[in-house]
This record gives sequence, C-alpha cells and structure tokens, in this order.
Amino acid sequence: MPTKLTVNNNGSLRVEGEDFIIVDAQGNEYGLQGRTLVSICRCGLSSQKPFCDGSHKGHFEHNAVAFDLPPKKV
Repeated sequence: MPTKLTVNNNGSLRVEGEDFIIVDAQGNEYGLQGRTLVSICRCGLSSQKPFCDGSHKGHFEHNAVAFDLPPKKV
C-alpha cells in the first residue's frame, strides 16, 4: 500500500504507510519510533510542531474537499 496523506476537516494532515520518513529543513530525520501513522499540524498551535497535539480544536476551520489542480506548467 502506498503512503497516504489525508487532509482532515478542521484539523491535521494524517500520514500513514509502512515506509515514510519526515525530515526538517536541513534534511535531518525525525525519529518516528516505528510509527506507521502520524498527524502533522496545520493550524500552527501545536506545542509538538510539526506534529499535531490537538490544540486546533475550536481554533481552526477548513473543510477538506478534494479538487483537481490545474495542469502542470511545462
């Protein structure tokens, strides 16, 4: 199964899969301790950034609805 990223309504980005890594701006890998599911903060309120800690509840609204991007520029 490929890695799946889910944009949650009013919340985080959920990343799940058997084989993914998350790195910081310098390319250093976060220690995920074998997790196959993590949630990434979108609201900026988490004390565990880049990971979600639930701080968004009641402070962040976004209804996630999939759409097609415009064609890729060549």
